[in-house]
Amino acid sequence: MEPGLLDLASVGWSIALKLGLLVGFFLTAPLVAGYMEHKVLAHQQDRLGPMEAGIGPIKHGVGQLVADGAKFIQKEDIVPAAADKWVFSLAPGVALVPGLVVMLVLPLGPGLFGENLNAGVFFALAVSSVSVLGVLMAAWSSANKFSLMGGIRAAAQLIAYELPLVLGAAAVVLQAGTLSLVGIIDAQATFRVFDIVPMWFVLPHAVGFLLFFVAALAELNRPPFDMPIADSEIIFGHMTEYTGIKYAFFMLAEYAGMVVLSAIATVLFLGGWYALPGVTVPELINGVVGVFGFGPYGFHPVVTGLLGFGVTMGKVLALVFVMIWFRATFPRLREDQLQRMSWLILIPLGLLNIVVIAIAKVFG
Repeated sequence: MEPGLLDLASVGWSIALKLGLLVGFFLTAPLVAGYMEHKVLAHQQDRLGPMEAGIGPIKHGVGQLVADGAKFIQKEDIVPAAADKWVFSLAPGVALVPGLVVMLVLPLGPGLFGENLNAGVFFALAVSSVSVLGVLMAAWSSANKFSLMGGIRAAAQLIAYELPLVLGAAAVVLQAGTLSLVGIIDAQATFRVFDIVPMWFVLPHAVGFLLFFVAALAELNRPPFDMPIADSEIIFGHMTEYTGIKYAFFMLAEYAGMVVLSAIATVLFLGGWYALPGVTVPELINGVVGVFGFGPYGFHPVVTGLLGFGVTMGKVLALVFVMIWFRATFPRLREDQLQRMSWLILIPLGLLNIVVIAIAKVFG
């Protein structure tokens, strides 16, 4: 393992501070994704969306999710009489915690990560899939037939779409020759198409990127794959009986999942913190100012990390935007259409993609 976050400047950051920063990011980034969903959907549907809730003089609805959180905290916590109370209460936490654990290995900037695990890809994918256990716990313990149907749908959806997700990532691992998320970003820094054109993996792995992104939508129960919480059919699926802060945890888990899977896709396919293929922000700045006879400038490692973090978050939020765009664009699929798409189209395509990448890797 390499040293993690912020060991860059040898400032002796403690484990507690690292965890504090990760928790702060975990609680902030999903709020940004949630605010985007409010406002992006509003503008795409030609309406205003939340406008009044703000932070200080800043309005335009930026404080709406904070206000919603305060509202959920004040609401009565109702547990159905027939529910399994311990499982019912633990389910939201089980759904939420995996997102925080995955962030420990996500490289968000140069040196800006908790741990660089040698098997970081599979660790991240394995942990992210644990959240479905929270969904199943909520479905089973609610003593509600609609919740149970939503849980069964979620389980079937996970089984069907975990394979395309892993196959899309496995092709990238084959290309990069490493399971380390940091190593995959470094591999994209030196990757050349036909040994000439610098490019991130998204171009040669366009099929894998499509597989990964579609499967991520299904893993998150995002439209058009929101059958487990189809409100027009089964009320609200596994969340039907939840109120107050427990319901808020489920919503936070969804937005955190959007951020986490978008960050994994950014690392695997979009070059992570590189502003251009193989070019970091400081290198780009020095290249631009060099044209006018200035520089080169030296950048403190912490500044370099923060600039890289900004690039990474820009790509992550762009993918979150597309997820929201899909919600406003596509109708919900039927359950049979969802299963057919995975087993008959995406999984064979994923296997074929790995074969093609392996051939290109050996003979290219």
